[in-house]
Amino acid sequence: MKPQTIGRVLGTGLRVAGRIAGERMAASAQTAATSPAPQPQTAAQNRAAGKTAGKATRNVARGVGGFLRPFGRIGGILWLEVTGVFFFLPVVVFAPTLWRIRASWLRGPDHSTFLITAGIMVIFFYLSVSSFWRARKK
Repeated sequence: MKPQTIGRVLGTGLRVAGRIAGERMAASAQTAATSPAPQPQTAAQNRAAGKTAGKATRNVARGVGGFLRPFGRIGGILWLEVTGVFFFLPVVVFAPTLWRIRASWLRGPDHSTFLITAGIMVIFFYLSVSSFWRARKK
């Protein structure tokens, strides 16, 4: 999202909310000055006030959502990169074991250890690379 659109959405929401708040304050000041006793509101007035408040809330929510959308994208990319680093840690940890028992990959006393270590490394290497790949595509 372009910075100009973020500002526009946020500014529009704030202007609408400010206008509504100003109208309400002016209306309450005017009714307080003209009528000495408070009058109960009718159901139609309550509904109209609820609709106005709902519109203001929606506009502010749209403005704030537009403002926070780029941060959500950056947060998602950062999350994928950090996850990729943590998935790469088992590969680094198991690499010396795989190198040490490489001679018994086909037949030997550590054949099953070699296969398990290689399998773990392949799985976590795939998860790490795919996480970085997804971060790059965002």
